[in-house]
Amino acid sequence: MQHLYGNVVWRGDVAARVVYLTFDDGPIPEVTPRVLDILGYYGIKATFFCVGENVVKHADIFQRMIAEGHAVGNHTYNHLAGWQTPTDKYLLNVEKAQEAMLAQGADTNLFRPPYGRMRFSQKKVLKDKYQIVLWDVLTHDYNSSYTPQKILDVVRRYTRNGSIINFHDSLKSEKNMLAALPLCIEWLTENGYICKTLCLK
Repeated sequence: MQHLYGNVVWRGDVAARVVYLTFDDGPIPEVTPRVLDILGYYGIKATFFCVGENVVKHADIFQRMIAEGHAVGNHTYNHLAGWQTPTDKYLLNVEKAQEAMLAQGADTNLFRPPYGRMRFSQKKVLKDKYQIVLWDVLTHDYNSSYTPQKILDVVRRYTRNGSIINFHDSLKSEKNMLAALPLCIEWLTENGYICKTLCLK
């Protein structure tokens, strides 16, 4: 995929002992506040790729993200699968999500396509307005066959300088992610990694 997608960020600063925790699909009241509690406990800042309709429904949680110093990015308004969506409809959906975040006082140039996939015609347009961010460490926290320990093992095996680590603050990922996140943060900290927000403007 990295060879197919140019002008896309897969990894951050490779020269520093830095990683970037990212969360897709929120904010939702069942999960996101608990993620924020965990991050706050450890003093960690992260980047949340938010679904626009969730921003509208749960503006208070979105505002909490910003108030606590986390970064936010666009994840479309309805969590659209780009390869299944006509390009004009997809682009309008992305802009609708952007407007939802702007209405909450958040301006971002970060965009992550749901499922990490989109049409080349969509990317061609979006890359001129957004920094498209994917990841180099996928935790698979949404996979019911994974355990928190297996997620930790993935993070331990693949994390390197500049890694962008992909979690989800979603109902599907709730159990695995909430159990694995503290384990991952503690391992990262013990191994000298600093967690930062993505800031690619």
